[in-house]
Amino acid sequence: MPVRLNKFISDAGICSRREADRKIKNGHVRVNGRAAQIGDMVSETDRILVSGNPVEMRSQHVYLAYNKPIGVTSTTDRTDPDNILKAVGYHGGRVFPVGRLDKDSEGLILLTNDGDIVNKILRASNKHDKEYIVSVDKPVTPDFIRQMAEGVSILGVMTRKCTVEEINPHTIRIILNQGMNRQIRRMCKALGYSVTRLQRIRVMDINLSGIETGSWRFLTESEKDSLLQAVAGSRKEAFKRPARKQSTSGESGSSSGSGAHHHKKKKADGSDKADSENSAKGKKRTSKNRSADKTSGSNKKGSEGTRRKTTARSSATKRTTSKSGKNTGRKAANSSIKSTGKPKRTGSKTKK
Repeated sequence: MPVRLNKFISDAGICSRREADRKIKNGHVRVNGRAAQIGDMVSETDRILVSGNPVEMRSQHVYLAYNKPIGVTSTTDRTDPDNILKAVGYHGGRVFPVGRLDKDSEGLILLTNDGDIVNKILRASNKHDKEYIVSVDKPVTPDFIRQMAEGVSILGVMTRKCTVEEINPHTIRIILNQGMNRQIRRMCKALGYSVTRLQRIRVMDINLSGIETGSWRFLTESEKDSLLQAVAGSRKEAFKRPARKQSTSGESGSSSGSGAHHHKKKKADGSDKADSENSAKGKKRTSKNRSADKTSGSNKKGSEGTRRKTTARSSATKRTTSKSGKNTGRKAANSSIKSTGKPKRTGSKTKK
């Protein structure tokens, strides 16, 4: 069955898939006499050369269980004098660790040349159990056990719920299905404790039984079958979120709330555009419209003038009526004076 060239090289124990792609890109890989290309598909019948050396497909995968001591680094970097490959000393081909244990931690770590199973085990979403024995610097309390089990905030996130039980006043057993960087140490530190010893004793159904510190063994057939069955339904890659739908305007929206906001924004933009168009139309008035406005203005002025004249006439009438009333009253008064026989007063006095 054809496989991708980088996987073929990785399964042969030459290097990782990423490194294989670099070798292909740099022209160090040839397939049937021609320069290989990234993405090429090959099979066992093809002749593959890596840096001039023939590569053969391995029919079987290798699975090792290693009891890592403190001081060994979980890296395949040969420049690190404490790298795990040097410590294991396996000469049956290239293997690489499944996950990692801190340099100051010890216990079970798996090594294999099966790249697919590595990705499946490492995905935290696959929820595969890993069991640890952890010693701390002061007596544990029921509150400490409860908080560790319910989850602790580290690295800006809350850890998943896990199983925690007390072994003795300074030691706990913890089962995680999560793999954050230095997770247990960070959890303990967040609760005011320091880890003095951390040992991993189990990965899924594989344990340290029969493995001395610094030694390794091949997985038994039952352990291998159990491991393959446990990851059979697991994803090799992280879950990918669905692509965001593109709106008519080309902007993306990931939720109904965002869509509503976008709709409102679009509506507001439309209103502004309409106002701009109306404003532009208003500026482009024709001479006919201007004359019509002038005529309308004249009519308005005429009407206003008429109203003012009418108001003035009404006021004048009122003043005339008022004066007429006053004059009539004075005449009536003079008549009453004459009828009483009293002399009429003049405006000047006569000398005696």
